[in-house]
Amino acid sequence: MSKTELVRIMYNSGAALETAKVRVGLVGTGYAAKLRAEAFVGDERTNLVAIAGHQPEKTATFAKEYQTEALTSWEKLVEREDIDLVVISTINRDHGAIARAALSQGKHVIVEYPLSLDVTEAEELIALAKAQNKLLHVEHIELLGGLHQALKENIEKVGDIFYVRYSTINPQHPAPRRWTYNHELFGFPLMGALSRLHRLTDLFGKVFTVNCHQRYWEIEEDYYQTCFCNSQLCFESGLLAQVVYGKGETLWQAERKFEVHGENGGLIFDSNAGILIQSGETTPIEVGTRRGSFAKDTTMVLDHLFDGTPLYVTPEASLYTLKVADAVQRAAQTGLTIFMRDSAAESL
Repeated sequence: MSKTELVRIMYNSGAALETAKVRVGLVGTGYAAKLRAEAFVGDERTNLVAIAGHQPEKTATFAKEYQTEALTSWEKLVEREDIDLVVISTINRDHGAIARAALSQGKHVIVEYPLSLDVTEAEELIALAKAQNKLLHVEHIELLGGLHQALKENIEKVGDIFYVRYSTINPQHPAPRRWTYNHELFGFPLMGALSRLHRLTDLFGKVFTVNCHQRYWEIEEDYYQTCFCNSQLCFESGLLAQVVYGKGETLWQAERKFEVHGENGGLIFDSNAGILIQSGETTPIEVGTRRGSFAKDTTMVLDHLFDGTPLYVTPEASLYTLKVADAVQRAAQTGLTIFMRDSAAESL
């Protein structure tokens, strides 16, 4: 596809054909939104047109910092005719509704994971993007970071893998009264923190069964002070993976650890340090930084739009992991083993 054809498709009018800039609307004012704004402002191929947030004062300050227009709602943003790409960096609950509205208005969409907290809605959004011939990109920067790259580079050295443990524990004293501690706004822990599962499905493929034990320590009806989730995934290869996720006041020791155990050795990543263990020999593994991942993701999306270069992840891959997360949630709710069959979950 030529650049002229690309620009025509992106703008759907002749008014802006003299420029090749993507006009961006950003929903959100938090950490991820800030990194997105920095990436767009620093890329000559884009123009950050407007920002929409929940808090008017914070939105105005954010807009002033990045020299863009502040809007009072995401609904107004997606209706703007001078926006080609909508970037969704806000609370998980709203991802699906904003993505649907943006795609229906003929916009390209970048959304931070998860695409939706509802599997059916996520399926519908992927179909809508295809029908509209628009990009729908679900960010999964965990695949771009140093840990994942180090895993991919060294994983064959341990032989046939039979067990993986992935643990992220984040004590918070006191627990913040933020949307990430809200049942409705964040969603089920391993759905809201979908990257914990997506790293595994990217490395090890299809899941056969899931189990989960999960507990909340409540503050009030909608908020909790602690959540703790311990899930077990059995992959079709026979690999057993344990995923531990917890955050809040009732936890006392921080942990960010990824272990891979194979017949010929093991890989242990503890925070930013990695080692390969084989026959009593321990070899350090260099682990690159996680910094710059949002900028890298943004650049790759723009490269895809302008030059047709492939992206590092597909919405279908994210959807599959969302289905696994949904099965994990139902396992936690019912105490049953959930079977993943033909991308649909069944319980026993």
